[in-house]
Amino acid sequence: MPMETIISEEQILAEKGFFWREKNGVKVLICRQLEEKGFANGFSTRLGGVSPFPENALNLAGFGEDSDENIHENRKRFLDVFNENFALTTVWQIHGDKVKIVANETDARNTEDKCDAIVSALPKVLIGVKTADCVPILLGDAKNKAFAAVHAGWRGTVESVVVKAIDKMRETYGTEPKDLICAIGPAAGCANYEVGSDVIDAFVEKFSTSGKLFTKTRKGHALIDLHLANKEQLINSGVQKEHIFTAPFCTIERTDLFFSYRKESVTMGKTGRLLSVIGLKQN
Repeated sequence: MPMETIISEEQILAEKGFFWREKNGVKVLICRQLEEKGFANGFSTRLGGVSPFPENALNLAGFGEDSDENIHENRKRFLDVFNENFALTTVWQIHGDKVKIVANETDARNTEDKCDAIVSALPKVLIGVKTADCVPILLGDAKNKAFAAVHAGWRGTVESVVVKAIDKMRETYGTEPKDLICAIGPAAGCANYEVGSDVIDAFVEKFSTSGKLFTKTRKGHALIDLHLANKEQLINSGVQKEHIFTAPFCTIERTDLFFSYRKESVTMGKTGRLLSVIGLKQN
């Protein structure tokens, strides 16, 4: 009887287009194709920080649930993984579909704009979105060197926030979807993410292929695959299938690696936030 072949996590990640980068206990998931096309990028984990979530957690946002000192130290450790002098810019996320352009240093310093996607072509800046179950998406224009970071919860997905980010890249930087490399990061997965009739109805109204996105569980409820929903939107926008890379992680299932609002708000009463970032490599 042949021996069963055991496939390591690293092999699975390699097949999906990702690899781990670690420094001083901080572990970051990198999309290989984005990096090879000149984009610094990464999806953070909860490892290697100083926050009590419950301990040594790399909480990168959520001011009010953690001390400012902890978050600043965690962000310093996270940015140190990239070995370049990047400034980090984020936004005040509202589960919507607005897109911000970071065109200059003033834009980058303002982190109070209320939106859920950021596009830029500014050197020395990492744009980032915060998640703890929602879908983070990083986009890199291999031709024009523009880039985007998108926060797509179910509301943002229904409102096609990733499509609107691509549209903004097109009108601002001349991006063609066929030139985009896209990485869809760790998020709540289909096997664990149950939603009610309000969410189901919203998707049925906006998605002609909504039937593929749901697995029925009980009356008025179903599991939803937000990874697939956003991938379909990317493909329908003109992104090539072979240029889309999806991380094989569910944040609800893997709280050893990631924060999960759905799970930890129940078990701990609070949760940290992950950061997904992209910018232009400087060397």
